[in-house]
Amino acid sequence: MNEIVNDKLYETRKELVKEITELSDAQFNTKLDPNKWSIAQVVHHLVLTEEASIKAIAWGLKENVSTKKERKEIQLILLDRRKKIKAPQIVEPYAEPFEVLQILDLLNETRKRLIAFLNTLEDKSTLADKSMYHPAFGELPLDQWVEHIYLHEQRHIEQIKELKFLLEIRQ
Repeated sequence: MNEIVNDKLYETRKELVKEITELSDAQFNTKLDPNKWSIAQVVHHLVLTEEASIKAIAWGLKENVSTKKERKEIQLILLDRRKKIKAPQIVEPYAEPFEVLQILDLLNETRKRLIAFLNTLEDKSTLADKSMYHPAFGELPLDQWVEHIYLHEQRHIEQIKELKFLLEIRQ
């Protein structure tokens, strides 16, 4: 991956951690609406999405055929929170409560796995030459799967900020 993507992955994760570190476990798990996710569930969804993305990228790389697809403007969709995207069942968060420290550990583990996986690639340009089906975007080049991780986190950081604001109003 190029330096810009590495920096975006790092900076976005740093911002996410900053947003949740100071929360109590009670705040972290408070659901303001029975049909909406708690902050803990939002972050668990991010963990599950990163894990699923690693698997999808690995699967896409195993394909012997070059399946290069057109790049898509995923940032326009992901960063516009007015556009709702239903999470596939595989990345829906668990209902049970989480501790902030537990989720921080999960975030660290999945990011270590992602970076370790990406570092095993001898020729990272193959990520642009192959694609894999993405539930929200259809066929997506594998390098955009990596970009999707930090853009998706940015989307949900804004959601977390809104939830924190609403939690402060209710207290």
